[in-house]
Amino acid sequence: MAFQAVFKRVEKKYLLDEKQYNELRKRLEGHMTVDRYGETTICNIYYDTPEKLIVRRSLEKPIYKEKLRVRSYGTPEAGGTLFVEIKKKFKSVVYKRRTSMKLEQYDDFNKGLTINSGDKQIENELLYFLKFYKGIAPAMYLSYDRIAMFGNEDKELRVTFDRNLTFREEDLRLESGSYGRKALPEGMRIMEIKITNAMPLWLSRILDELKIYPASYSKYGTCYTIVEKERRAALKEKKTNIEKKEKVTHCA
Repeated sequence: MAFQAVFKRVEKKYLLDEKQYNELRKRLEGHMTVDRYGETTICNIYYDTPEKLIVRRSLEKPIYKEKLRVRSYGTPEAGGTLFVEIKKKFKSVVYKRRTSMKLEQYDDFNKGLTINSGDKQIENELLYFLKFYKGIAPAMYLSYDRIAMFGNEDKELRVTFDRNLTFREEDLRLESGSYGRKALPEGMRIMEIKITNAMPLWLSRILDELKIYPASYSKYGTCYTIVEKERRAALKEKKTNIEKKEKVTHCA
């Protein structure tokens, strides 16, 4: 994949059903082209504190939020490249810094040691992030299959379509491959429009005609919410069972 260390852009997300996706792809012909990688599986490890402070703050929809993840394109093998990314969002503007490391450096990185990527500024920001969030560690594996497109006239215009959102909270190793629970209904896709300037008028018109509107959506936040709802339901059921047993004992 092409490597870019620093990004600054506006990103907007949309949720599409199968019909909207197919119609939109038709309408984008002539305006945008699928990149040379075709559909790619993107694998991520998201980091968080034991209290899940980062994802909980994100779900509160603050004007500023940040996250840390390690990413690979496909399942990495020995000697494979991983990308370590800090993504910050202020209002609607996204700032992303990233550097690369080899798969064999992953464990040292988690211990807060240098990753020797050659970009000291980004390395220092990453290590400061690890120290700022006390107890931060790998929290969730998350992968999805992505098709990326770029504008024929404006090469900075990018549109991505993600499907097959998969997650797990155990075996937090990218080299273990993509497996786990599904977080998106069959046929649903997450679309992201990434722009450095204003959205092209032709694209705005297409979205309006197809009734495709922006949605507040976080992949990590969605998966965390699924787990948290189940955890709360289990605790509630456990409490109810205890109360029933106590009531039976009291009546006896």
